[in-house]
Formats: sequence, C-alpha cells, structure tokens
Amino acid sequence: MELSLAWRLFKRELQQGQLLLIILAITLAVLSVSGLARVSERLQVAITGQASQFIAADRIIDSPVKIDAAILTKAEDLGLKHVTNMQFNSMVYSGDKFQLVTVRAVETGYPLKGDIELTSGKTKALPQAGEIWFETRLGGLLGYPKSIELGNSEFVLSNEISRLPDAGFNPFASSPVVLMRMEDVAKTGVIQPGSRVTYLYQFAGDEASLTAFEQSVKPRLNSTQRWVDVQSGDSPIAGAVKRAERFLLLASLMGIALACAAIGIAAQRYCQRHYDVVAMLKTFGASAKQIRLLFGTHLLLVTLMGIVLGLIGGVLLDFGISYLLPPEIAAYSPPLTRPLLLGVSTGLISAFMFSAYPLMRLLAIPPLRVLQRQLEGLQLGMWLHLLLSLGAMALLGYLYSQSWALTLTVVAAVLLLGVLLSVLGFVMIRLGHSVGMKTTNPLQLALAGLRRRARQNAVQLVGFSAALVLLLTILALRQDLLNEWQKQLPENAPNYFLVNIAPDDAKPLNDFMTTKGIVATDIYPVIRGRLTQINGEVLISNEQSEAGEKGRVGISRELNLTWRNTLPANNELLEGHFNQAADEVSVESGVADRLGIGIGDKLTYVIDNQELTVKVASIRAVHWETLQPNFFMIFTQEALAPFAYTSMASFYLNDQQATNDQSTNDPATSGQALSADGTPKDAVILALIQQFPTISIIDVGAMVGQLRQIIEQVSLSLTLVLALVLLASALVLIAQTEAGMATRQRELAVLRTFGASGWLLRSATGLEFALLGSIAGVLAVIVAEFALYLLKTQVFELNVYMHWPWWGIAPVSGALIVALLGVWRCRQLLSQSCSELLKAGS
Repeated sequence: MELSLAWRLFKRELQQGQLLLIILAITLAVLSVSGLARVSERLQVAITGQASQFIAADRIIDSPVKIDAAILTKAEDLGLKHVTNMQFNSMVYSGDKFQLVTVRAVETGYPLKGDIELTSGKTKALPQAGEIWFETRLGGLLGYPKSIELGNSEFVLSNEISRLPDAGFNPFASSPVVLMRMEDVAKTGVIQPGSRVTYLYQFAGDEASLTAFEQSVKPRLNSTQRWVDVQSGDSPIAGAVKRAERFLLLASLMGIALACAAIGIAAQRYCQRHYDVVAMLKTFGASAKQIRLLFGTHLLLVTLMGIVLGLIGGVLLDFGISYLLPPEIAAYSPPLTRPLLLGVSTGLISAFMFSAYPLMRLLAIPPLRVLQRQLEGLQLGMWLHLLLSLGAMALLGYLYSQSWALTLTVVAAVLLLGVLLSVLGFVMIRLGHSVGMKTTNPLQLALAGLRRRARQNAVQLVGFSAALVLLLTILALRQDLLNEWQKQLPENAPNYFLVNIAPDDAKPLNDFMTTKGIVATDIYPVIRGRLTQINGEVLISNEQSEAGEKGRVGISRELNLTWRNTLPANNELLEGHFNQAADEVSVESGVADRLGIGIGDKLTYVIDNQELTVKVASIRAVHWETLQPNFFMIFTQEALAPFAYTSMASFYLNDQQATNDQSTNDPATSGQALSADGTPKDAVILALIQQFPTISIIDVGAMVGQLRQIIEQVSLSLTLVLALVLLASALVLIAQTEAGMATRQRELAVLRTFGASGWLLRSATGLEFALLGSIAGVLAVIVAEFALYLLKTQVFELNVYMHWPWWGIAPVSGALIVALLGVWRCRQLLSQSCSELLKAGS
C-alpha cells in the first residue's frame, strides 16, 4: 500500500517537474565525476604511455648483477613482455685511432616502447650479427671508418644513430654510444669476472599486471638495484607528468565538491516544498513509518534515476571527447570500471548524506503547520548538516584521489566559504532591516529582496561561489603550469651539450661559436669530488648502513662540483646568501633535505686525494627539468682553484630547414638545417668535432622535441579538463537559479497587485541577481586565493602570488553571468500579468 502510494506520488511529481531539480543535480554529480574521471584517466594513461617512450618500456630494473630468474618468471606469468640489456664501457679501435664508448647490448624485442632513431629514419629493427650501430660523434672522432675493433672481434659500422628511445639525459655521461646484439658480447671477451656492467631489465604490459609485478618484486630489490618508471628521479618528463596527474585529480575533486553542493541545494529545496505535504499527511493520520517510507522511496528512485542518467551522460561525454583528441591519445582506453563505480558511489553517498539533514527536518514537521505556516518542526543544529556534508565530500575525495593533501585542501576551501557565507548572512540580517521597507526604486527593491531571502540567498551563494571558485582555481593552475613548462622549454632551449672542455680550449671554442653565430650558455667548470663529512661526522654508505654500521648516511658516489660567482638563472635562492667567501658552498635543496644539511654546517670533501672543508652559505632550489647545466654543489673559484678541471656548456643550433639557394650551392647540403651563418647544421657539428676532437658533443635535440610533444599533450589535457569544468559550472549555475522560483513567483504576484510596473520588477530582479553574482565573485576570489596558496605550496610546488586583477574581474563577471541567468530564468514570470501569477501560484 505505502509503496503503491509512493510510486503514484513519484510519477505525479515527476510529471509536474517538482523532482527535476534534484534529479538534475544528481545527474550532474554523477556525470561530472564519472565523465571527468573517465577523461582524466584516459589522459593520465595516454600521458604516461607517451612518456614511457623516454625509457623504452613501462618499468625497468637497473642492476649491477643479474637478477633472480624467478623475477622474470613472475613477469611472464603476469603476461608482461620483457627484454634484457647490458651496458658497459670499453675502448674501440680503428687503425691508430681509439675511443672510449658506452656499449649497449640488447636482445630481440628492444625497444618495448618507442623507436630507434637513425639518421635515415625511425626503426624497430636491431643490428645484424657482426654489426654495430654508432652515434654520430663517434664517426666524427674516428673518421667514419667502415669497421671498428671491440675486444677480440671486429664489427661493421652499418647505421648511424640519431637517438635511442631510452638514451636519458646525462650530460656527464660523455662517451659515445654504440648498439650491438646481446649475442655478440661473448665473442668480444671484454666482460670478465669483476667487470663493471649494468643490466637493464625492461618490462611492458597493462597497468594492472605492472602494478601486481611491482608489488611482488620491488620489495625484493636490494640497495644496489633500482626500480625505474617514467616518474622516477628528476628526469625532464617526471615533473610534467606528476603535475599533470595532480591537476587532473584536482579537477575531478573540484567536480565532486561542485556536484555535492548542487545535490545539497536541490535536496533542501525539495524538502522545503514538501513541508506542507508532510503536515497534511500527519493531519490525515499517516504514521511516521509511512511518511519515512514514502519520502525514502522518493529519494531512492530519484537517486537511481539520477545515477543512470549521469552514467549514460558520462559515457557519452567520454566518447564525444575521444573524437576530439589526437589519435595517439585517443588510442589509450583504460577500463570503464573505476569511473562507473565512482559515479555510482558519488550518487549514493552524496544523495543520502547531503539529503539526511533536510530529510530529518522534513519528517519532523508538526501537523499544526497546516494552520501556522511558520512552524518548521525540529530545529536540528547546522553542525550536523556540516558534519555530514564535509564527511561525504572528504570520503568521496579520498576514495578518488588517494591523496590527503588534495582532499583536505578542497575541504578547507569549503570550510572557508562556509565561514564567509555565515558572516555575510549575519550582516545581511542584522543590517538589512531599514533597507527592507524602501521599495521606491529598483536598487532598493533588489536590496529588500536580498534581505527578505537572506537564508535562501546564502544557499544560492553556495552554488554561485562554488562554481566561480572552481573556475578560478582550475584556470589559474592551468595557466601557471603552462607558464612553468614554457619557462623550462623555451623555443631556443639548448639542444647540444659540450663536455670535457679543456681549459685551453675555452677561448678557441668561444671564437668558433662567435664565428658561426651560435649563442651558448656559460661554461661551467666540472670537478669530481666526494662528500665525506658533515660537521666533522664521517659519512657512511647505504651498504654500510644496511650492514649494521652506525653513522650518518651520505652520498655513495662522487659528485660533479663547479664554481660560480653569481646564481645560475635556473636556480632559486631559498636560504642564506650566494657564495661570497672562499670557504663557502651553495647546496641544492633536495640534497640538503635528504642529508639534513643547514645554513652554517661545515662540509668536508675529498678531491684528488685532498680534503677541502667549506661551510654552507645558501640553499638553492634547482629546476632540473630545464635541460641546462645543473649542479648539487656550487663553490667559489678560490675554493676549487688548486684542482684540475674540465668544463661543460650547452648551446642551441637552429633546426629550420633551408633550400639549397638560401645557403650553399653544394647539392650535398640541400635541405639541411643551417646555423646562423648559413652553414649546414651537420657541417657545423662535424667541424666542431674535427677542430676540438677531445670535446664530447651530446645531441639532445630529439629529447627536447619529444619532451615538447609530451608537454603539448599535457597542455591539451589541461584545456579539455578546463572545458569540462566550465560546462559543469554552467550547469550548476543554471540549476542554482531554479532555487526559490516559487517564492519569487508569489512575491511578484503581490508586487503586481500593488501596482509595480514591469520595468521596475525586471530591473529589480536583474539587480538582485547581479548583487548576488558580485558578492559570489568576491567570496570566490578570497576562497580561490586561499585554495591556490595551499595547492601551490603543498601539492604543485609553484610560486605563490596574488591575482590582483581577479578582485575586479570576478565580481563584475559574476554579476553579469548570474544576472543574465536569473533574468533568463525569470523571463516568463516577469512577462505574466497579476492574474496569471496568482493562478500559477495557487
């Protein structure tokens, strides 16, 4: 009986449109969360997949010895593809010339991700048995011989390598790279017991299998073995991928917060409209159990309908967006399971937890309300509503992001917005009495409306302000991230590194660069040294610590040290002053944090078997992603003067293509890239190799190009997410204007009855919504600045600054947007006559 009555009332209210607002809110919640989650996951997988080409695999185990065969068996059991590579240094010979090289010996199947870039084009093939592929600079150093000797064997130089997909970025690894087959290593005889070899085990597969493999294998690795993925270390791509993923997570969390606000507002409006219905049902003898069943069934049906429509909308949104994405991103399609489950969870948790407080007040309405309309029954404290709402938001946020920093930032922003709205509501109620009676012009009538509907306006401001906060926060973070990446990779970012520059070659090299019109960075001296003591305390290695030795753990390798009298452009001074005295050193912030180094600490180094003690004068933040020469420790020239050194620098060589008649009449150079003086690019590099045979040239142009491609894809993903957020915010603003239409209709009928003109009502309505929008704009700026401070300092590691233009733009934009939406929604009410308004409201 009760279920039948509940179903009949549900159908009637659905036909009359009374349930549309709450259904729209739940649909919007589920659509926003499931759609954003789906698109975000697609973009995350695509970005990570594209970035994995930087390591030629999804995961790598880097080991100085062969790993346990059981690890490879585990990978095969999980369906992962894998290859084993070796890397070692050796000398190669051609006639009377010789050169130290880095040998990469690879198995069939390499590379698992990406392509080998030869001067003749991209390929996935490998050298044949008895062949070696070589880097361009090796050919220049040896005079491009037909073959070279490596150990006990001779190999044909068959192809010239432009770049290996996992070449990485290490300007201090100055040896040219040669590529050979793993089977050919044995016949060279260069690998003997005790030889220094690095084994690289590369794996590729689906994310679930990779995660299971990581959980099983990573704890079994020792201190000499490294687990590597695209986000490991300070690689150029790591920072971009991490920040992009955090941004996508934040956008989805903001979508959850926005959707929850919409559901809370819609639920409150639904319950308020049914106060009289509950009072009448109780008057006619309905029991509390029957009423609970009636409205509980309504809430369940509305929630299920909203969830179904939201999930359908989210899937359609993902399909639509996928057609707009580049093929290399659209090709990635993560499972739908998580976005769908998250959408269902969002609909259920938010609908019931955000509806609990209004529903309890609704069920407590006394029967006497049929005679005294001001009675509202049980007056539960708002603390309960706040606790339930924040609990639901925090639960959904953490379930989605698995990040307390992001979740608590969103919750803190919501709390601040709630405090500001409480203060504003108190001010409106306390100070609005005298204004409320003056209705002689549109402005006074608008102010009177604001005062009369102080509570309702506070609820409306929640939706308006939340939407604007979301837009401002996402827009600012997107722009800051794009600006940060643009600074890291400007158009003229260095694409060549020069290492092993002898002191006597510095001036001739500068002259060569000047002649060719090439602008290079400063020349940085490089000296190898080991940090041995901090404040007189001898440092131990990780291996010694694991063996049970007591002491302070240091850096278990030599460092590349340099001197400089001014702070490098890509460094930021965090503490202290940059080097001024001969016994001072500047330390990179990451190393300082890891080793517990502070200003004034004394550090002792061993350089060329000599001890050098200096004190820490400053702590620097280094932007490792800038592809510039960077160092952990920077000294003064006086401190390192006694030690021998080589130097390094980087420069940019123009890659623009030119036709034969623009540069040279030599057909051999037709279509080649030119330097500033018109010399073909390859000829410039060859001349540099021939004139300075001891200087090693490292071409990172291919890496810069690939990194720019990743950044472009990240930028596209940020733009798409921003567009989705704009759409969600617009829907919330439209839904928010629906609140209070019934009350506004009765007021317009009364004002029409007392002779108010249509112009007065239209002007007053527009001004009232404009005032709400401008107030929402001011509140949004305050909350957005607060949220951005937390996000930039705790999550994204970006510079914090005030967005002063917002204080003018946001209130004006809020006033225009909300006024247009409000007038558009009220256009039918404003055009009706007094009798039509009275009939509609009866």
